[in-house]
Amino acid sequence: MMRVVVLGGTGALGGAVAARLAARGWAVDVTGRDPSSMPAELRESGVRFHAVDRANTAAIGRLVGGGADLLVDTLAYRGGDVYSLLPIMASVSGTVVVSGRAVYVDAAGNHLNSDEPPRFPVPISEDNPTLAPAGDDVDPFTREGYGPGKVAVEHAALDSGLPVTVVRPSKVHGRWARNARTRMFVEAMAAHAPSIELADRGASIDHLTAAANTAALIEVVAGRPGARILNSADPDTPTAAEIVRAIGDRIGWDGRIDLVDAPEDPERGHHPWRSAHPIVLDTTAATKLGYTPAGTGLELLHEEIDWVRAGAAR
Repeated sequence: MMRVVVLGGTGALGGAVAARLAARGWAVDVTGRDPSSMPAELRESGVRFHAVDRANTAAIGRLVGGGADLLVDTLAYRGGDVYSLLPIMASVSGTVVVSGRAVYVDAAGNHLNSDEPPRFPVPISEDNPTLAPAGDDVDPFTREGYGPGKVAVEHAALDSGLPVTVVRPSKVHGRWARNARTRMFVEAMAAHAPSIELADRGASIDHLTAAANTAALIEVVAGRPGARILNSADPDTPTAAEIVRAIGDRIGWDGRIDLVDAPEDPERGHHPWRSAHPIVLDTTAATKLGYTPAGTGLELLHEEIDWVRAGAAR
């Protein structure tokens, strides 16, 4: 039996990986801080929860032991997070470290968290330039530090010489998402809001990544361990308006979407997929590796919508 240890296995990404591999007969161990955050569906599928902090390297080492085939780290935010785990990573057949699209920088030096919106090529390939890596003294949980922190994570992983795959997702959606971007719309529609406004006439494109699709990619990587970087995003690139319509269709909402363009009030109709320029990730490298999406983004968005709605109903 194959065995995987997922660091941070109770959120959208880690949970999707745990669920997919458990369904395929893997022995799955996940870590988290709070046992109450463990989804019941994962427990019922045989996934084992361990209350282990990401900073507790000794406890992670004991959990991994000598019998893990795959280590998935969704919680590395500084280069030091990876360096501390290198001896453990050397003991497994392969490791996946989750990074993100925030590492990318455009030709003018702008990035996703800069004051000036970036203008990336469409699509963005893995060899697009990235920010400079941050030192461990930089707070990765700030607007300025997040992207450079993830670059440092990537450098530590890939410079190790170990079979580590760095995965760069875009805007993640799925069950168990801590900050589900669909929530504001699900709740408004469930409350029978007569209309919803969308800025920029709902035309902006900000690529989605279903956690289930990243899980499908990680399953492929598990069978072909190696040192590489792979973008992870959905096969479709819906506009904001198409996303909100899909939410409404799933809920059975009969209200109206008002597509507005109000530059005098930048907050009017604001939404989580607002982007001055299209942001699309190139997933050709993942496809060449043998990855097949679990579904389109609009199809898999149902998982988050249903989960948010069920929580709101309780």
